[in-house]
Amino acid sequence: MSEPTPTIPKSWWSQRDNIQIVLTALVLAILLRTLVVEPRYIPSGSMEPTLQVGDRIVVEKLTHRWQLPQRGEIIVFYPPFPDREAHSKAYIKRVIGLPGDRLSIHDGQLFLNGIAQIEPYISEPIDYELPDQGEILIPPDYLWVMGDNRNNSNDSHVWGYLPRQNIIGRAIFRFFPFDQIGILHAAI
Repeated sequence: MSEPTPTIPKSWWSQRDNIQIVLTALVLAILLRTLVVEPRYIPSGSMEPTLQVGDRIVVEKLTHRWQLPQRGEIIVFYPPFPDREAHSKAYIKRVIGLPGDRLSIHDGQLFLNGIAQIEPYISEPIDYELPDQGEILIPPDYLWVMGDNRNNSNDSHVWGYLPRQNIIGRAIFRFFPFDQIGILHAAI
């Protein structure tokens, strides 16, 4: 009968493969979140009824770098405020106007390039006019964004055009609440 072999405690060096796997996974997760997709929480009712307070979404962060967002897509961005503290807070709104579009609001109705828009996703008719009481022309490299809860949204009608470089990404998927899981499609 042979004697049992004594067990030698494994040093951290003997776990080198496991450590490499964990570190690689961590680096990939950080890169994925920084450059490709990230989860976001909806903190306000400005996108109701489409998105509710507490909803969790996935934001895709690549395509906006080489492709202009589509009209009707929901995007996440930093607002164009000169105040650094306000600029650090991300907003979520729907793209309404693209560069070269003409926008106006009359009698609670949004007009895009002279055509009244049918917007089944808004919570109620608009109860304001644009600041200049007329038609605006969206300049190159800017967007016009608005919340679906038009009368309760801090959006382009308050602070103006959104610079394209302020875009973080587009909302592509709602993953919470579970009974609302699904793809977020462009609506216009």
